[in-house]
Amino acid sequence: MRLQYPTNVEIIRVPCTGRVDIIHLLKALEDGADGVYVAGCEEGDCHYLTGNLKARKRVVYVQKVLEDLGVEKERVAMYNLSAAQGPRFVEIAKEFTAIVTALGPSPFKKHRAKAA
Repeated sequence: MRLQYPTNVEIIRVPCTGRVDIIHLLKALEDGADGVYVAGCEEGDCHYLTGNLKARKRVVYVQKVLEDLGVEKERVAMYNLSAAQGPRFVEIAKEFTAIVTALGPSPFKKHRAKAA
């Protein structure tokens, strides 16, 4: 549809959101992402039956871990939409980007030593 979403949104495609694991979400934050969201099928409409439900549980778990660490749980989110909802995907990308921008940089960003 050639819709425009924020340029700082990096899309990583997976066959099913059920493939997104807790470590993937945490690693993205550690590697410098200020926030991570999972965009999956609408509940009850997963080709793999329960993939999106598994993903939601993992997102909720990571949110709890972030809270336990004193970090905003809003840095990780899950959204459900169908593949035909391109405009909704753009809205979500803009909404989530605004939320994360308001939170500021991730406290997990690795401090890289500058080359001498």
